[in-house]
Amino acid sequence: EQTYKKKKTNKQEAEMKPQKNILIGVTGSVATIKLPLLIEKILEFEEDYVINIKVITTEHARHFFESTLLPAKVKVLIDAAEWSMWQKRGDSVLHIDLGKWADIFLIAPLSANSLAKISTGICDNLLTCVVRAWDLHKPLLFCPAMNTRMYDHPLTYEQISKLRSWGYTEIPCISKMLMCGDSGNGAMAEVTTIVERLKPFLENS
Repeated sequence: EQTYKKKKTNKQEAEMKPQKNILIGVTGSVATIKLPLLIEKILEFEEDYVINIKVITTEHARHFFESTLLPAKVKVLIDAAEWSMWQKRGDSVLHIDLGKWADIFLIAPLSANSLAKISTGICDNLLTCVVRAWDLHKPLLFCPAMNTRMYDHPLTYEQISKLRSWGYTEIPCISKMLMCGDSGNGAMAEVTTIVERLKPFLENS
């Protein structure tokens, strides 16, 4: 009986917590290996919220993580899901539905290639389609990650500035020893920094 009452109390407490739907995008950067840790840290917010997470991965990002290492309740969506859902007129369009579902879109990491696509409006995969149809009244946070030589190219500054002009929030790169062995700017922000920057958007979304 005590166990039943405890379960009932926990359920009631969960129902009182606000729900937060977080969409995480990962692109073709080795920093994608931090996805399991990023999700683990975001789920620590479940002390105050009911956190629902869906992950969109580009094809190249799939190289850097195993879906089996993520919590079972986290759904991973690939490009093929867009087309398997739609069969005829009137069917759901996944990239539109995801934009409606999500309260926050966090792209971590955002590679040089995906940054270039987004900044010029290209939408040739599920992730970039969601961005192109994103409601600008909702927060979109992005974490650039690339080799120093790419990051230091003038195009990168222009493209990041364009995303910021649309109201997207940059979580800037940091300088460190990169996976390729080079040292300099371009590494994705630390997971703790990303989570800290995410917190106020959870509170206000």
